[in-house]
Amino acid sequence: MTAKSSSRSAARLAAVQALFQHDMEQTPLPRLLKEFHDHRLGAEIEDDQYQAAEVDFFDEIVVGTTEKRDEIDALITEKLASGWSVGRLDKTMLQILRAGSFELLVREDVSTAVVIDEYVDVAHAFFDQKESGFVNGLLDAIAKKVRS
Repeated sequence: MTAKSSSRSAARLAAVQALFQHDMEQTPLPRLLKEFHDHRLGAEIEDDQYQAAEVDFFDEIVVGTTEKRDEIDALITEKLASGWSVGRLDKTMLQILRAGSFELLVREDVSTAVVIDEYVDVAHAFFDQKESGFVNGLLDAIAKKVRS
């Protein structure tokens, strides 16, 4: 893995964590971004060294996902099984799907396979294989709609 790709992977994971915090606590975006810049990205917390993340990429995902949230949620809802809504999804799962959908929508420079693989990896940090497969399938369905 190259340094750039690993710093982007770290940015994606941190973005999902920031989006979760924003969703749960309604932390204003400027304060949330500053907190992550100052204390989380590449920091050492309780003897755990966090990998350095590509800060601009992190900011783009967090801000962009927040700004396009309604459009993204509509895409996710459209691809969920009948009777399901974003409100029924696990809160962490929802942030993974939102961030991945954002990248599929706006980062045409990043291949579909890379976006899906990266967010499946993020899902592995929080869930087991079944949920990671769900992320794969849902993001693939969204990619077919927005990138065809």
